[in-house]
Amino acid sequence: MVAKINIGSSLFGALSYNQEKVDAGEAKVLCSSKVLLPTDKSLTLAFCMRSFENHLPKDIKTEKPVVHISLNPHPDDNLSDEQLSAIAQEYLDKMGYGNQPFVVYKHEDIDRHHIHIVSLRVDENGKKINDKFEFRRSKETTLGLEQKYGLYPAEKRSRLQSPQPKKVDYRKGDVKKQIANLTKELAGSYRFQSIREYKTLLSLYNIGLEEVKGEFEGKPYHGIVYFALDKKGRKKGLPVKASLIGKQVGAENLKKRCGYNAQNIKKNKLTKATRPIIESAMAISKTRGQFTQQLQKQGIDLVFRENKDGRIYGVTFIDHSQHTALNGSRYGKAFSANALNEKFRQDTSQNTPGENSEIRDNEKEPANGIFTFIDFTGQGENYEEEAFIRKMKRKRKRK
Repeated sequence: MVAKINIGSSLFGALSYNQEKVDAGEAKVLCSSKVLLPTDKSLTLAFCMRSFENHLPKDIKTEKPVVHISLNPHPDDNLSDEQLSAIAQEYLDKMGYGNQPFVVYKHEDIDRHHIHIVSLRVDENGKKINDKFEFRRSKETTLGLEQKYGLYPAEKRSRLQSPQPKKVDYRKGDVKKQIANLTKELAGSYRFQSIREYKTLLSLYNIGLEEVKGEFEGKPYHGIVYFALDKKGRKKGLPVKASLIGKQVGAENLKKRCGYNAQNIKKNKLTKATRPIIESAMAISKTRGQFTQQLQKQGIDLVFRENKDGRIYGVTFIDHSQHTALNGSRYGKAFSANALNEKFRQDTSQNTPGENSEIRDNEKEPANGIFTFIDFTGQGENYEEEAFIRKMKRKRKRK
């Protein structure tokens, strides 16, 4: 069983993410503690928010008081709802959250059912729950639970068995909801150290990201717009502003997330687990296609960025087992874009296996102005953004 621990400042974000799954029939509440229940005993977002807020002191000093944990059994583990509830409670007890308010959700949106837990990292007096050696304690706790319940050990689990979220499919409709659910899930569960790396991760799931930079009323502006992509990476449908999804996928929060991820990656030495796999695949590969195939066998997606002349100027390794999306240079000079371009310079093949395995350099540099927006010409409808731009220009003229 694999445990993933995410901390944050947005209680609403963690609860609404799970509630949306419940409303869509893709999840259900298994159990809860110290949470108000309405008369019909159906747990709602409003009741959850009120319950948690009652346990948060007003003068709280902890910057990130919310913890969002997912416990992921092996696909072959056959566990009842009662067993999952017991596992969640025992895990929380061992990690020091047993007396905290919490809600346990069972997610059924992918073949491998798993549970999500939302709780607080501070007690009623505002004192932070002890999180020393949290990663190591979590490993020890899940190992004990595996032995007690006869679960498949996480260490013996194939890298290829890491469950993958469903890609955005613009043809199924409700694109905004699809994008909202995936962007929040990926931002919270994967570790990246730049918005560019997050953008590359999203491209695997048919989501595009563009940064919107400029100046308005003398103040710098930095926003993000998301949109659906087809299998060939072309924009489809209307763009969705990050502000319509939630703060956690906005520019400011993503920057903070990058800083936290960098510390987490360094602290837990996550690059050391992936580097030997990359080295091994590289040693036996003569072409980019072979390199990509070898890595995919180990649950790692490789995304090249190249210019119009076919020169590699960027490369990102997305390890779905470690849940990292990092540029090659973070693993060392031997895996940087320049090094890979040199190694595969004789490779004239422009098609490597796997969708979105190459990204062409067709992005335009932003122009100076009151706002710099993405050029969606020929890339899908952009009525919402055009209307927004016109509104901003009218405001400026009136000043």
